[in-house]
Amino acid sequence: MTAPAKEPKLWGGRFEEGVTDAVERFTESISFDKALYKHDIMGSRAHASMLAKQGLISFSDKDSILEGLDQIEKQIEIGEFVWRTDREDVHMNIEAALTDLIGEPAKKLHTARSRNDQVSTDFRLWCRDAIDTIISHIKHLQVALVTLAKNNTGIIVPGYTHLQRAQPVLLQHHLLAYVEQLERDAGRLVDCRVRLNFSPLGACALAGTGLPIDRFMTSDALGFTAPMRNSMDAVSDRDFVLELLSANAITAMHLSRLGEEWVLWASEEFGFITPSDSVSTGSSIMPQKKNPDPMELVRGKSARVFGNLVTLQVLCKGLPLAYNRDLQEDKEPVFDSVKTIIGMLEVSAEFARNITYNHERIQKSLPAGHLDATTLADYLVHKGIPFRTSHDIVGRAVALCVYKNCQLRELSLDELRGINKIFDEGVYDYLGVENSIKKFSSYGSTGSECVAAQLDFWVSRLDLNL
Repeated sequence: MTAPAKEPKLWGGRFEEGVTDAVERFTESISFDKALYKHDIMGSRAHASMLAKQGLISFSDKDSILEGLDQIEKQIEIGEFVWRTDREDVHMNIEAALTDLIGEPAKKLHTARSRNDQVSTDFRLWCRDAIDTIISHIKHLQVALVTLAKNNTGIIVPGYTHLQRAQPVLLQHHLLAYVEQLERDAGRLVDCRVRLNFSPLGACALAGTGLPIDRFMTSDALGFTAPMRNSMDAVSDRDFVLELLSANAITAMHLSRLGEEWVLWASEEFGFITPSDSVSTGSSIMPQKKNPDPMELVRGKSARVFGNLVTLQVLCKGLPLAYNRDLQEDKEPVFDSVKTIIGMLEVSAEFARNITYNHERIQKSLPAGHLDATTLADYLVHKGIPFRTSHDIVGRAVALCVYKNCQLRELSLDELRGINKIFDEGVYDYLGVENSIKKFSSYGSTGSECVAAQLDFWVSRLDLNL
């Protein structure tokens, strides 16, 4: 099929010659910004309707424009629309196609509009939809984690600080910590959505227009809160993009931490979890291998999401007001960030639905590390001993255990009293991980009642029927 002949640029009136092929290849954005077609058409529908109401175009022309846009949208969706590089971007492709389709009325559509406010409007609408999709995927992962917690009642695991054994915690408590992180991730996106939801449409190139447009009408039609107050800010602002990328980066960091933990816990060294075959891969040379590759890639892909944020920060840092062509480069990092974070959330939820906790292996691991030492210090505090003194006493008890290669609960009362006479038979109610868990009672702690309340909260908040 022969490529269509090049046509004059819609902006080409003051130029005596066309751009070279190299310049055209370098400056086109249709190869990626065609992803905005739906939102571009939405904006054009709202703009055309406003122009007609304000008497800037006839209602007949408005009807022709809307019918033409409907046809173009259908052509795009069934794959029959021809995207042309010589038409540069999604806006010019659609406008030129509309002119081919309906003629003169299409030439009125760009009245009181620039590509500067047009692209900002399109991009805000696209990001708004992307935020809604990401929040939905965050909830799916929260549901998977809460379900996993609900199905693993009463399991005690070692809690770590500095990747060293610290205190015993309930597995449910551990899983719900990630649910809390994800809730903050969703909250950041909600906040971002509120701030981005203002309309640039009608700001034109940078200074607005002398034509009698109604920016409030188009803002309402597109579901925005209000028009942006300052036309220069409207066309140059990319804070909404930076906020979305920042929120995605923090979410990616949380998912990477979850991925790292599950990769460690699936190793022979830990052996706390076994992923099912359906979420594992093998080795091309080592027949025995079963790798938790999806979560390794979650960890790895976080780097892309971080990089996309840095790209936009560097892109924007040196730009004077108002619009600059540099901002064409804001699309691909955002498209990639959104696609990547959705994939990370999706596969993390899939992994959560396909892992088994190895109760016996976890139980065998609990004696190591003197996890009940802090609970023993609490026992002494209850006895009236200052905490710093209690800390020292328990430290000496741990040293004795290290020497004897035993657990704190295996020390005799005489041995404990040899360290300090304050000890009595009641000390054994504080020793051992099960007793330790029973002693936790502060709000938000890993005590059984506290964790049950946390779990009930999330079951209710996520509207689960478990």
